[in-house]
Formats: sequence, C-alpha cells, structure tokens
Amino acid sequence: MSQTIREILITSKCDPLTFDETDIADALRTLDSDERFTLPPGELSIVFLTDDQIGELHGTFLGDPTPTDVITFPGDAAFEEVGEICVGVERALEMFPRQKTSLSQEILLYLAHGWLHLAGYDDINEDDRARMREAEKEALALILSDRSPPRFSLAD
Repeated sequence: MSQTIREILITSKCDPLTFDETDIADALRTLDSDERFTLPPGELSIVFLTDDQIGELHGTFLGDPTPTDVITFPGDAAFEEVGEICVGVERALEMFPRQKTSLSQEILLYLAHGWLHLAGYDDINEDDRARMREAEKEALALILSDRSPPRFSLAD
C-alpha cells in the first residue's frame, strides 16, 4: 500500500533559531507512518514563534495572553489542511535546562505534543494528560531513534 507524502510547511518567525527543514519534515513523517500517530489527510503547517508572538495567539484564541510552549490549530478538511502547530521557541529556551534536556529535545517534545493533539489526543483531564504524556514519550522515542533526528540551535 503506498502512502501519500504529506506536505509540511515550516516557517520560523524566531530569527536566531536554526534547523534543517528536511530533518523536521522527515521526523514528522516518521510519526505519520506509525498507526498510533497517523493524522488525517492534509497539509501541515509548523511555525516557530517568539514569546510575544505566541502570547498574542494564546490571548486571541484562548483568552490567556501569556506565552506558552505550543498551540495547535486543527485544519479544515475542505481545504486539505490537517492543521498548524505553533511552537514557542523562547519557552523551550527557558524550559530545557529545567528539564535537564537539550533545546532540540524540548522543541521536539512541543512538536510531538502538537502532533498528538491533531491525532486526537488531549490533555484536558488527568486521565487524558497521562495518556498524552505516554504518547509523547513514545513519539519522541520514535523521532529520536531516526538516523538523523532534527537539531535546533541559535545563530550567533
């Protein structure tokens, strides 16, 4: 059975962030190929944002103007869009030392979390959060087991 390759559009509005778009798209397609994480058909948009930018989205759409780590917007099947994952890069910069991880792993966690929302996972109640955390671990393990997992860094 052949699988259509999903179009993944990647944009950064956080200038110092550097990454390889192909590595990100390949990692997300790895998730898409696993039946636990497959998304509905459609184009996926990934946007990397500053605190101010993600805070504005958070305020406009969720009524809380504080910066956050990730916001996911479902797409519209009529327009062949699966959705958009907005990643708060400055949240990742703040959190990765606290989590004793790397910037790349923190951003990949946010991408996996957003992906899982689009795949039907939620984190509204305690049971949903536990299921989401377990799925995040599985999704990250899958991404990081790839031959060339995405790496993120800041330009000098």
